[in-house]
Amino acid sequence: MESPAPASRVPAIEVARLSTRFGTSLVHEEVNLTVYRGETFALAGGNGSGKSTLLREIIMLQRPAAGGIRLFGQDTASLGDAERDALLRRCGVMFQYGALFSSLTVAENISVPLREHTRLGKDLVREIAEIKIALVDLPAESADKYPNELSGGMRKRAAMARAIALDPEILFLDEPSAGLDPVSAEGIDDLILRLGKLLGLTVFMVTHDLDSLWRVTDRVAVLGNGRILGIGTMEELSRMENPLIQPYFHGPRGRAAGEQTWKRK
Repeated sequence: MESPAPASRVPAIEVARLSTRFGTSLVHEEVNLTVYRGETFALAGGNGSGKSTLLREIIMLQRPAAGGIRLFGQDTASLGDAERDALLRRCGVMFQYGALFSSLTVAENISVPLREHTRLGKDLVREIAEIKIALVDLPAESADKYPNELSGGMRKRAAMARAIALDPEILFLDEPSAGLDPVSAEGIDDLILRLGKLLGLTVFMVTHDLDSLWRVTDRVAVLGNGRILGIGTMEELSRMENPLIQPYFHGPRGRAAGEQTWKRK
């Protein structure tokens, strides 16, 4: 069960009794969770557990079969097009593989949401793109490079810069460290922590990276068998006796990640 939040905490994301089906296949059943403003919240679970599907439903790219989702208190199922667009402008998304446009430079990729959703002039758009590039610790010369000229870690940072182009209130991250070497993955973790504090973001991330879960998150929800198996801090989850959760945290990789976290403290 999810422990009650302090009265001063305001929900940013609320998922209530959500169910998802693909044909006769049940993906989610009666999923409930709340993410509070200002926290870094992660959705964890094994491959095929429906983590990315739930993220897509929250950001209105896909409709659940049943249940409701509220963003900033607004029921996403009842929004008109203008209301939906306004709500999405408050959200930034970094997809698993970056989803950068290969034919555009880094600066042009970051400029896409600015050109689509604002009436800012060309020079100001470029200036904002350069500011976002600096915020994610990319070299200034990266602005005029194409995605295929960047390393995997640099592409992730460029995608992060595009995700924060419109100064979102919630940052959604789908497997932000997937495919990266340990040093690059740790750099992405550090970036998430820094941007969250610097920009006052609520961060909702999907990941199975145990190092990231221990280092970055305030709370984690573990998804399995279509349901939320547990929600809490990593310390709380690692102490749970649920046989479906224990292997996730008490295998060799889970123990190593936890031990490294305690050494840093």
